[in-house]
Amino acid sequence: MTQVAGDRAAVEQLRPGLVRVLAPNPSPMTHRGTNTYVLGVQSLCIIDPGPDDAAHLARLLQVIAGRPVSHIIVTHSHLDHSALAPALARATGALVLAFGSRLAGRSARMQALALQDPAQGGEGVDVDFTPDQTLPDGATVAGDTWFLRAIHTPGHFGNHICLRWDDAIFSGDQVMGWASSLVSPPDGDLSDYIAACHRLRAEAATILYPGHGDPVTDPAARIDWLIAHRKAREAQMLAALDTGPQTIATLTATLYTDTPTALHPAAARNVWAHLIDLFGRDLIDASPDLRAEAWFYKR
Repeated sequence: MTQVAGDRAAVEQLRPGLVRVLAPNPSPMTHRGTNTYVLGVQSLCIIDPGPDDAAHLARLLQVIAGRPVSHIIVTHSHLDHSALAPALARATGALVLAFGSRLAGRSARMQALALQDPAQGGEGVDVDFTPDQTLPDGATVAGDTWFLRAIHTPGHFGNHICLRWDDAIFSGDQVMGWASSLVSPPDGDLSDYIAACHRLRAEAATILYPGHGDPVTDPAARIDWLIAHRKAREAQMLAALDTGPQTIATLTATLYTDTPTALHPAAARNVWAHLIDLFGRDLIDASPDLRAEAWFYKR
């Protein structure tokens, strides 16, 4: 990988026709920041414009350097990926494409949970996001030197898509090399996440360009690890439930002993996602019913 002129820490050419522009939004949930990808040579596609940040917009426009932008594609409507889309669209005249608005692709089970408890989830969600055009599963988008195919990969978020480009896949937050993805119901669904991991593995890409962190150079091994990680967490959870009924809080404290307490709220969302998945597979029950405040026990 070679760096290009300008802010050498933020702008990097990953391969011919692909530049990564790092947004200035580092955090425990975003790693060094959001990766915005500038794809193409003459006519460009911008993938995941990133957070609504004036400095990031200015840097993107510097990289674009007056070239026409035909498409802006958002992998999912979390604010750190989608919020800059309107301003970038105004600056370039490009259309914004995505699978849909924030509720698109949500599983029936998550729709029911959202109706039961509207206060659940919503972390970092771009509630106002609406694309100019939808990009359904299997849809294709092309430019003068590039061709993309959308792969609907719900799980981290219902409207999440990945994008196939030659031997590579832009994997958004579905698969990253530095961390596993947060799954926070009802915005995310763990059952969907695991299914999407299997689907991405079957794509047999040689490299993944994620929404945060460095390229994943062994996609099969990384996806296998992510699936195994979830299965191991599931086994730990069932073992904890062997000792008696548990709440989300007690399970989080038991399972995430090596996680800083500041990240326990996010960890609790992952626990909740696992519990919903286990409940749906008839491995556990909930009292008085399936809700975040319930007591959970093995059947």
